[in-house]
Amino acid sequence: MQNRELGRSGLHVSTIGLGCMGISFSYATSLSTEDGVKLVRDAAERGVTFFDTAEVYGPFVNEEVVGEALRPIRDQVVIATKFGFDIDPDTRENRGVSSRPEHIRQAVEGSLKRLGVETIDLLYQHRVDPNVPIEDVAGTVKELIAEGKAKHFGMSEPGVQTLRRAHAVQPVAALQNEYSLWWRAPETNGILDTCDELGIGFVPYSPLGKGFLTGAMSKDTKLPANDFRSSVPRFSPDAMEKNQAFVDLLKLVADGKGATPAQIALAWLLAQRPYIVPIPGTTRLHRLEENIAAAAVTLTDAEVSEISAGASSLQAAGERYAPQQMEMVGREAPEKNI
Repeated sequence: MQNRELGRSGLHVSTIGLGCMGISFSYATSLSTEDGVKLVRDAAERGVTFFDTAEVYGPFVNEEVVGEALRPIRDQVVIATKFGFDIDPDTRENRGVSSRPEHIRQAVEGSLKRLGVETIDLLYQHRVDPNVPIEDVAGTVKELIAEGKAKHFGMSEPGVQTLRRAHAVQPVAALQNEYSLWWRAPETNGILDTCDELGIGFVPYSPLGKGFLTGAMSKDTKLPANDFRSSVPRFSPDAMEKNQAFVDLLKLVADGKGATPAQIALAWLLAQRPYIVPIPGTTRLHRLEENIAAAAVTLTDAEVSEISAGASSLQAAGERYAPQQMEMVGREAPEKNI
């Protein structure tokens, strides 16, 4: 697989990464540790060098799986993880966001231990903490980089001004926001423009619409209660019926290319910017191979325009998150008192 540079960071990764969350968190099809380790290694054997995890996935378990899987080839891969939630170490209860400097340091020490690494290649703030100035967050990460505990700084779902303020303290190598054919806000809310200007890489999570854009779901799909999508408005039966139009659009192009809807969805993202690196997740080997193969699908300018125009004529039904989760995206951090 070819590589891409995340912005102007000097950090090169495989064109398609692997989002590891679903191996042990949020979905009903979580894998055992053994099977999770095998899937991550299967990805590496097929050319994936970019692996995304977080302390909150599990919590904690996902980092352990990723660390065990990649330990034999540590020097050949890029591992990204995230801090930003206050997790009770005993009960593993998520008590909300926290990016206090002392908490960041505590979280990073835990991640280093669970991953079994000496340094984290890409360290993201998972969600903006509305009670902590971003200058304090970026400053703490800058110190951790100087200490050799991290190499690059990333952010996930910040507001544009918060992103700019953070970048002024410690250059942001990568921004991880949701972006897909049915969630195109980064094109219009200033996020991609800011990445262009500042040389920040963009890592779309949920690039396949949390599985919907693969074409494997319909209004008749019954999601288990332990699948987080069961509480997401966009996955209600009525919404899925209306959103089928996005899949139909992808199928139309896919049929003419000898590809799958998922591959077209990923190829469309890759065509948007040379520094975009999607991280689709899966627990199935055949889906992993399908996603990886999307890196070899080339869309013409006309095809990219056709897909973009077709999607622009559609209105996605349902919010992308439940209300509590929506409150945590696009936040601006408070001003720092000087």
